[in-house]
Amino acid sequence: MTQKLRILLLEAIHPIAQDALAEEGFDVELLETSLSEEELVQRLRGVHAIGIRSKTQVTARVLESATDLLAVGAFCIGTNQVDIGSATHHGLPVFNAPFSNTRSVAELVISEIVMLSRQIGDRVREMHDGRWRKMAQGAREVRGKTLGVVGYGHIGRQVGVMAEAFGLRVLFYDILTQLPMGNNQPVGSLDEILTQSDFVTLHVPATPQTHMMIGEAELARMKKGSFLLNLSRGTVVDIPALARALASGHLGGAAADVYPEEPKKNVSDDFRSELQHLPNVILTPHIGGSTLEAQENIGREVSTSLTKYLKAGATTGSVNFPHVELPYGPGTHRVANVHRNVPGVLRDINRIVSEAEANVQAQLLATSPDLGYLVMDFDRPVSTEICDKMAALDTTIRARALW
Repeated sequence: MTQKLRILLLEAIHPIAQDALAEEGFDVELLETSLSEEELVQRLRGVHAIGIRSKTQVTARVLESATDLLAVGAFCIGTNQVDIGSATHHGLPVFNAPFSNTRSVAELVISEIVMLSRQIGDRVREMHDGRWRKMAQGAREVRGKTLGVVGYGHIGRQVGVMAEAFGLRVLFYDILTQLPMGNNQPVGSLDEILTQSDFVTLHVPATPQTHMMIGEAELARMKKGSFLLNLSRGTVVDIPALARALASGHLGGAAADVYPEEPKKNVSDDFRSELQHLPNVILTPHIGGSTLEAQENIGREVSTSLTKYLKAGATTGSVNFPHVELPYGPGTHRVANVHRNVPGVLRDINRIVSEAEANVQAQLLATSPDLGYLVMDFDRPVSTEICDKMAALDTTIRARALW
C-alpha cells in the first residue's frame, strides 16, 4: 500500500526526511519554497501527507479541498501555521518536532544575552564600517544578573539551565505548574518577571492569550536599562512599542528572531521593521532552530512519525489526536477508524466485525472530548471489507485499511 502513497515536502526540509520516507516506499517530492493557499489547493490533489515548516499556511480551505490527505507533518516546534481545528474535523493528525531544535534555540538565546550585555552587535557593525570604537561604557558581564524566562517549556528550561552555568540568577513564569530545573525559581506572575529581571526572554506559543502580551504597559514595567529577547512568535510583542522603549533609552537593547510579518521566501531583500537601525538591537531572520543538527533531527523525527502513522496507524506525538500505537502482530490485518466521540460507536463497529465473522486479535482505543481513534487487528483478510462498512457509519470521520 505504501508504494501508492505520495508525500509532498516544502520549504527545503532536510533531505534526510526525503531519504527516510523514500526508503519506506513512499513517493516523495521535495520543494525548496513554501506554497500559497491557492497553490496548495492545486498541488495537494493526490497527495497523502504534507511536510511543512513555518511559512506554509495550511488553512481550513486547503484541508477541505485536500480529499486525499491523511496527515500533516510540521517540521518545526510550532503548529500555529496549521488550522488544527479543521485538521481534527477532517480526521487528519498533525505531527511536529517539539524537542529536536530546542538546544539550537537555547544556545542562540544565551549568546544574544552576552552580545546585548556587551553591545557586540554595535561594535561589529562599526568595525565593518571602518570605525574603531574601543570602549567599556555600557558593557557588562552577565554574571550575577537576573534572567526572567517567560514560558518554561522545552526551550525555556534549557535556557534556564544554561544560564545558570553563566552565573545568572534565573526566574521563570508559566501559566502551567512546571518542575524547576537546577536552581531556577518560579514566580507567580508576569509582572514579577518584568520588574525583577535584567534580561527577559520569551518562549511562548502563539495563542489568543499571548497575542501582544508585551506591550506599552509591560515594557514600562521592565527595569530601566534591561533587555528583551523574543525567539518565540512574532505576535507576542508590540513592535512599535518596543521600538519606542528602545529609542527613549528605557530599554538597554533587544533581540528579535521572529516578527508579526515575515517575508514569504527564505531569501528576500524586502524585510522592514521599526526595530531596524536602533542601537544595541540584534535582528535575526527566524533562525533560532536553523542549525544543521536541529534540521537533521527534525527531519528524522517528523518523518518517523509520518511513517508510523501511514504504515501502522500510530498517532504517538500527534498534537491533535489521541495517542494510539498498537504493536504489529504477524499474520494480522489492520484497520484504523477516526470517529466522533459519541455513544454507540463501539456497538456499531462490533456489529460490523461480528457480521464479518472475524476474530479481533488486538485493538486499542483512545479518545479526546470530541474524537475517538480506534485501531483493530483481525486474524483474517477482512480489513478492507470492515473498513468500507465502518466508513458508511454516520459517526465515522475517516476509516482506513492498513494491511
